[in-house]
Amino acid sequence: QLVESGGGLVQAGASLRLSCTASGRTIARYAMGWCRQAPGKEREFVATISWSGGSVYYADSVKGRFTISRDNAKNTVYLQMNSLKPEDTAVYYCVARATTTWGKGPLEYDYRGQGTQVTVSS
Repeated sequence: QLVESGGGLVQAGASLRLSCTASGRTIARYAMGWCRQAPGKEREFVATISWSGGSVYYADSVKGRFTISRDNAKNTVYLQMNSLKPEDTAVYYCVARATTTWGKGPLEYDYRGQGTQVTVSS
């Protein structure tokens, strides 16, 4: 089970840190990622990180503003989001894929959390 936290309502330019904690299994053997879905839009990748943390991928829309990281000892993945924009408003999902490196896709996963809402006002 993946449980996200840290979402909320913020103004443009603010920061949020999302966390995703796994229970019942270790994330150490999974590449992890964050994807998001805004109303009326398709789900899209935001960022992925390899099982070791040595390889990361970011969507062009968030590159330079978001940072994905992981702490396998805490069974937790993070998404630091800076300089938030209204277009970042979406439900953010934590996802896990049983592979060492995920890169930019495909957006196919073995586990997904329930999601946390991020709303950025202008």
